[in-house]
Amino acid sequence: MALKSKLLLVALLLSVLFLSVYVASATQDPDLKKEEEKEFQGRQQEDQNPYFFEDEHFETRVQTEEGRFQLLQKFTERSDLLRAIENYRIGFLDTKPHAFVAPSHFDADTVLFVFQGRPAVTIVRGEKRESHNLERGDLFRIPAGTPVYMVNRDENEKLFIVEFMKPVSVPGEYEAFYAAGGENPESFFKAFSPQVLQAALKTEMNKLERLFGQQRQGSITRASEEQIKKLSQQHGQGGGSEGFWPFHGGQSSSDAFNLFSKHPSQANKFGSLFEADFNDFKQLQDLDLLVSFANITQGAMVGPYFNSRATKISFVLDGEGYFEMASPHVSSTGRQEQQPQQQKSSPWYQKISGNLRRGAVFCAPAGHPMTAIASRNSNLQIICFEVNAHDNIRVPLAGKKNVVSQFDREAKELAFNVPAREVDRIFNNQDDEFFFEGPNEQPEHGRAYA
Repeated sequence: MALKSKLLLVALLLSVLFLSVYVASATQDPDLKKEEEKEFQGRQQEDQNPYFFEDEHFETRVQTEEGRFQLLQKFTERSDLLRAIENYRIGFLDTKPHAFVAPSHFDADTVLFVFQGRPAVTIVRGEKRESHNLERGDLFRIPAGTPVYMVNRDENEKLFIVEFMKPVSVPGEYEAFYAAGGENPESFFKAFSPQVLQAALKTEMNKLERLFGQQRQGSITRASEEQIKKLSQQHGQGGGSEGFWPFHGGQSSSDAFNLFSKHPSQANKFGSLFEADFNDFKQLQDLDLLVSFANITQGAMVGPYFNSRATKISFVLDGEGYFEMASPHVSSTGRQEQQPQQQKSSPWYQKISGNLRRGAVFCAPAGHPMTAIASRNSNLQIICFEVNAHDNIRVPLAGKKNVVSQFDREAKELAFNVPAREVDRIFNNQDDEFFFEGPNEQPEHGRAYA
């Protein structure tokens, strides 16, 4: 009897507890509840398009009157579907004419692409100082831990550089370390104790406090014409190439590679593609990286196609448009949630899409068919970094040399369940290659036909 009473008491206490939880949830602050619902909806939207990044996904690391540096969030912060590129980062440097970027070193191997401006980049390797005058279209490698500083030599044009980084310290984490500086940027020397600094630099503390307490303007400041002239003097560098219209380079450093110095790998009236791999620029080899620049004519499109091995990270440099990509990963989760009891007899593809403008980033994992379309108002210019590029094959899905046209006749009939001539009539109808005339109207971004 005593045991029964105890069980009844426990049941009563549990009932009271559940009732209090229910009442608390029912009387929750409506503003808090709306905020939670908004966050949940935001997470749902991001889950639906984890391959696309816009302004809000960038973090401002440096901001002064003369310029800024912004860094894209870690790819895996957006989605675990991007684990293949979790140890890579993308950022951009945007400065005014005659801006100077203070000396620092990075805990990442960095590849620069110069889109605008004329930077003079100085790096220090051991006891050797090297200065490189870069031009539009130049690729330049900065090894991890290499002190570097630069100035925009151009007196009229802003400097715009896209940076691709592979961290070497903490996977996926990127930091800049400033030796020179004061209050802003803070010098890492200030992290050491006064006794250590006095001993290491053999200098009195009052002089050290003055040295590391003067700079408050930030890491991007303005240089005088005389200072720019001195900083632009190259040390034993030369070379360069005129490049191809409309991307004329200039006199570039011999340690850089200008993307526009090569004939385009693909070109017609609808666009042009310039590419560089380790055969062109050997410093891309250990990064297993290919860099390409696509200039899509207004109203035209590139693809659809897919990469066999490489994941493509694309940064929009100029113009507007949109991209579309077929993904089985996002749709499979949604499909199972909607119809958990139904067995799938074939893949279910979701159309991933997004409106493109300057600063937007989109990723196409290996095997994912994708296309990009320029608006009818302007060309669409994109710089692309293809990771895991060794032995990668670009597989065209439309136009000349499309992969479907290469199937056996019997394979076409068995796969499409129509006569092979109907398949050929459609897939051999496009005479152009890689770049094509785009659609007449921009469709709504929704689910793709599957």
